[in-house]
Amino acid sequence: MRARYTGGFGLVIGGLVVSGVLGLSGCGRSGTDGPEALPVLAPPATETTAAPKARIVILGDSLTAGFGLERDKSYPALLQRKLDGAGLAYQVVNAGISGDTSAGGVERFDWSVEGDTRIVIIALGANDGLRGLPLDQLEANLRALIERSKARGANVILAGLKAPTEAGPDYGARFETIYRKLAQQYQIPLIPSLLEGVAGKANLNQKDGIHPNEEGAALVAENVWKVLEPVARQAATPTPQPQP
Repeated sequence: MRARYTGGFGLVIGGLVVSGVLGLSGCGRSGTDGPEALPVLAPPATETTAAPKARIVILGDSLTAGFGLERDKSYPALLQRKLDGAGLAYQVVNAGISGDTSAGGVERFDWSVEGDTRIVIIALGANDGLRGLPLDQLEANLRALIERSKARGANVILAGLKAPTEAGPDYGARFETIYRKLAQQYQIPLIPSLLEGVAGKANLNQKDGIHPNEEGAALVAENVWKVLEPVARQAATPTPQPQP
């Protein structure tokens, strides 16, 4: 068994602190020292484990994953700092996967949204629009994500998006209407446009013109925070249970 020096006050042996001076010299003891003093064993330190934080899961694609940015510059990481600064004890889970569609979000829902998830932010659909996928499938997938989140007892926030101009005016108008329609039907908060104030601005996007740069990601975080903050404050307070 190894002993660890603790800085002059004792040794840690087998997890116990042996305090005081043991008076050991070589392998023996002088006969004139009197009765041998037994070392005083301090009780083991009590370790306290912090309770796990409630989770906010952001289901998204490359916009959420922070494509082209350092991880701590993605908008979910910026939201974590805002929550910490506001004294709201949540863990933000960045469940963004580059290239993911709304269908992909449905497929990975169960392993993305687990534990004490209080809030689910659904930020999917951009790749559906870029690929021109059928809008009835987008609506069905978003509906499934909302209902499955609610079934887990989580609050849901839906992040609206605008379809790319290449999709055509009819497709784009119908695309955007889906988010408003679902938010109204399920009575859930809507972020009108995740990329509001960022999309189409070269100085706020990377060279591909699609993914926000650091400054753009900060604005995306602000767009989300405006809707997230009141929901996070409400969800942080347990709802009183009716007395039997």
